Amino acid sequence: MAIEKTTRERAEALINEALHPTIIEDVTRSSTALSLMTRLPNMTSNQYRIPVADSLPLAYWVNGDTGMKGVSHAAWDNVYITAEEIAVIIPIAEAVLADSSYDILSMIKPKIVEAAHARIDDAILFGVNRPASWQGDIVSLARNAGNVVTGVPTYSNLMGADGLISKIEQSGKMPTGYVADLRVRGDLREITDTTDRPIFRNGMTESTTYTLDGAPITFPQNGSFDSTRATIIGGAWSEAVYSIRQDVSFKILDQAVIQDPTTKEIVYNLAQQDMIALRMVMRLGWALPNPATRLDPTRSNVPFAILVPSDVTTPATLGVTVGDGSDNPVEGATVTINGIRKKTNASGLAQFSLLAGNYSGTVTAKGFYKQAFTVSSTGSDGDVLVDLVSTAPLETGE
Repeated sequence: MAIEKTTRERAEALINEALHPTIIEDVTRSSTALSLMTRLPNMTSNQYRIPVADSLPLAYWVNGDTGMKGVSHAAWDNVYITAEEIAVIIPIAEAVLADSSYDILSMIKPKIVEAAHARIDDAILFGVNRPASWQGDIVSLARNAGNVVTGVPTYSNLMGADGLISKIEQSGKMPTGYVADLRVRGDLREITDTTDRPIFRNGMTESTTYTLDGAPITFPQNGSFDSTRATIIGGAWSEAVYSIRQDVSFKILDQAVIQDPTTKEIVYNLAQQDMIALRMVMRLGWALPNPATRLDPTRSNVPFAILVPSDVTTPATLGVTVGDGSDNPVEGATVTINGIRKKTNASGLAQFSLLAGNYSGTVTAKGFYKQAFTVSSTGSDGDVLVDLVSTAPLETGE
């Protein structure tokens, strides 16, 4: 007679699995953009006004003892930071919380903050889902200023006379840092100077220091960097400012209904379904004041530049034609669309490179009243006409 033994398979129901005391997960990634920018005092209302120099005074030599002294002027402009809200609600069944071996709420909170910071970087750097009240994103600002270098990271494209660093310096500001796609690290390790020496590596055994002309390079790892629009963003990051109206706050809801944001249909009734919901809210805003400098007196340049791949898709071109109301073009008018400033040419035309979306703008010109306008960019080339009204008194007949 065969004697059967107690096998692992027969006793499997009695064997407990060893449970790791912590969940293996990646470290929480914070906002790259905010870490490089200048933080202003917290906002006390939904808007923060920053006066900036718009026109700088000049000085003149006086000709002789009785020569006439020159006359100049200075002007200031207002740049506004508008607080916008970023939020999310995470519904969780109470039974799941009770049966879990882990503190789910404590573990999910850092990941919610990480998601919020990624969306902040998306909006500030690339304009993805940018709130309408915020100014143009940094990549769009640099592109419209002409601060674009096309190609792969090479010594010439980065350090050359018309390279990335030089584009920033032409704005009158010194670069303080760079943000790059993580995959660019491999390209940088291969870069050599004019004597074929690697500029980022001291040897195979030493760690690589990623800096450009002394300014550090940051490689975001929160999934926010869009390498199809830029591979490196460099600039005087301290010139960009942000302010917080409401820091990250959490609230647990247990007596609410949760609606689908699109269809508005009720998807959860927390009280009826024995659920709770964790709500996160944060309110903040940012701006690039970009005051006038001696090297950029018209404020048409910005202290940022981008390196883009050769196959980058260029956003649509929006042309703004400024007239005097009598079919005559206005040359030298300042057209501003979400913080992007351009001067009109002899035909009264200023061209902008914009992503699809809704934008607000203003036109100012000497001898005319300031004119505000709104425009929608559909992702294809388009034009808009803005007629100004003269400040001169109307002539009346006798």
